[in-house]
Amino acid sequence: MKRKKIQGSLSHEAYERLRQMILRGLLPMGTPLSRRSIAEQFGMSLLPVGEALQRLENEGLVESRPRVGTRVRIPTAMDIRGHYVVREALESQSARLFAEKASPDERREIQQMAVELDRMNERSLRLQGKAKEDALYEEYQLHMRFHMRVAECTACQALCDAIEKNHTLLLNWHYSNASAFHQLPPRWHQILAEALCSGSPLRADRAMRKHVRYGMEEVLRRLQQHENAQHSATQRFKRGPRSAKLLLSAR
Repeated sequence: MKRKKIQGSLSHEAYERLRQMILRGLLPMGTPLSRRSIAEQFGMSLLPVGEALQRLENEGLVESRPRVGTRVRIPTAMDIRGHYVVREALESQSARLFAEKASPDERREIQQMAVELDRMNERSLRLQGKAKEDALYEEYQLHMRFHMRVAECTACQALCDAIEKNHTLLLNWHYSNASAFHQLPPRWHQILAEALCSGSPLRADRAMRKHVRYGMEEVLRRLQQHENAQHSATQRFKRGPRSAKLLLSAR
């Protein structure tokens, strides 16, 4: 006898599916999201879909307006700069504490993860289409684990909680992916790992700040182009279009 799915599991399923579609670029910034259309395509009721969208809104991936609708969020330049400021503050402190407190095993672990990250980035840049999309998403997942592992090795739970609560790593990936900016310098994460494992809090701090700031202006420039291209869609969203529907791309 099959067990009936509980409401919470359906809400989590809807959240994970929508989140992946946004982070993979299948639902670009500005895409209208209709609860009814999502529910029909996911084969579930409106309640778990609504809960999933609320969770995504709390993370900064979607936005909604009363009596208007919900869409994948289009951040302003101020939003993005603010995000980078918060991420730099949190991760530079994480880097300093890691340099002071990490054990030899933890240092080796971070260096190994850095090598794998750089290899994944080089590989993803050579791919096209669905293969590239899958490789970039796999890279994103390892990137999240790498930076969270640095924070975990500081033995400061409050710092880990702050990084997760502010969604600094999630939004960093989202902005980079939405702007199609993935070009990193050679050995980008290995250079950071070497600084983190140097035993010098100052060197680790400087390396992490450089790491976080890299590409911000390019991401801003590319997203500004996107915003200009989506201007008419934004105006329709503000006026409250009656027929906004979920746009799901099948790849």
